Parts: sequence; structure tokens; C-alpha cells
Amino acid sequence: MSNSNDPIVSADSPFDRLAGWRHGSTWTYLVMLIASVAALVVSFILSGETLELARHPNAKLSCDVNAVVSCSTVAQSWQAEIVHFGTLSFPNAFFGIAAESVFITLAVLGLAHARVPRWFSIATWWGGLAAFLYAYWLFSQSMFVIDALCPWCLCLMFATTIQFMALSHATVSVQHIPDPQRFQGLAQGLVNYYRLHFDLMVDVLWIVAMVALIFIDKGAAIF
Repeated sequence: MSNSNDPIVSADSPFDRLAGWRHGSTWTYLVMLIASVAALVVSFILSGETLELARHPNAKLSCDVNAVVSCSTVAQSWQAEIVHFGTLSFPNAFFGIAAESVFITLAVLGLAHARVPRWFSIATWWGGLAAFLYAYWLFSQSMFVIDALCPWCLCLMFATTIQFMALSHATVSVQHIPDPQRFQGLAQGLVNYYRLHFDLMVDVLWIVAMVALIFIDKGAAIF
């Protein structure tokens, strides 16, 4: 008996062409799990440093290298606490712990080959996109507004990048989204994108471009 929540795959589904270990749930969700665990660890470190600054406002953190490479400068900016309830403000790192715990759970479910509703997989991807965009908004603020870099924040940004790349790959190759019956052209394009390994090229170029941007803009000050 079929389940309405199962992936919709017809006899001539384009997703059938995504064969091999790199497109399977084990690899895609394992990469996502590793990236999510790394992001969770960094979120804990950032939370600890936030508490340290709260106790000792003039404290020098381990990642305060110079005027440009300075975690405390970033942590004391308003961008580090954008959520407010009345007079209370909450550091971004606290939400990072909550978010990464969810992504770790999702990755484990994927590794266990657990069957989840399509709406859940779609919502998961949108959540990953929100985390990705948020990380890069913080990066842009750090680079061009605060004019200081937090090494741990950069680690979190790159971990979130890999996490979203792996999640997107799994959403297409494992969860078979989007529905090829409703979005035939989009599904075909995404299948070709992953089947021809264009994603690897784009992923590597993206990360290299971000590293290059950091060194071009801040290289002299970093060293």
C-alpha cells in the first residue's frame, strides 16, 4: 500500500539517474551530520565566550589577535544579539545551539533511512536555507560594517555552508524533491546538476571565493 507522504517517483522518474554512493543517504547525510556537529561545537564555544564577556566586559578572549581579528569586537556589536524581548537580549550563539541540534537530529534520521513526510523534507530545506542566509548576513556585517573578524564565526559560517550543500543534495537525491510531475523542468535540471557533479565544482568555487574575499579585504590586517 502506498503512502501519500512517500516521495513521488514515476516509472520514468529523472531521479532514477542519480545512482551511486555519492547520491545516497549515507554519504549526503553523513556530510551534513559532520558539518552540523562542527557548527554545534562552535556555537557552544561562542556561547561560552559570550558568557565570559558578560562576567568580565574587559576580558581578552583567546581569539582576540589584533584589531581586525577580534571575537570580542564582534560579540559586543548589536549584530551579535538581534533577538530582543523587552529589555532582554539573546546572543545569536544560543540560537545556534538550538538550530544545530535540530539539524543533527535530521541528519541522524537521514542516516537511519527514516521515512518522513514530504512537507517535512521541504520545511527542513527552507530551514537550512534560512540558517545559510543568516550566517552570510552576519558575515557581511562582520566584514563591511563591524570591520572585524571572529575566527569562530568564520568556522560556523563555513560549517553552515557545507551543511546546507549536503542538505540540498539529500533533498534532491534522497527525498526526490521537487515533485517531477509538477515541476518537471526544475527536477530535470537539478538531477543533471548533481548527476554531472556540477555541485562539487560550485561548492569548491564558492568556498574558495569566500576565503579569497577575506584575504583580499582583510589580508594585510590579519597578518
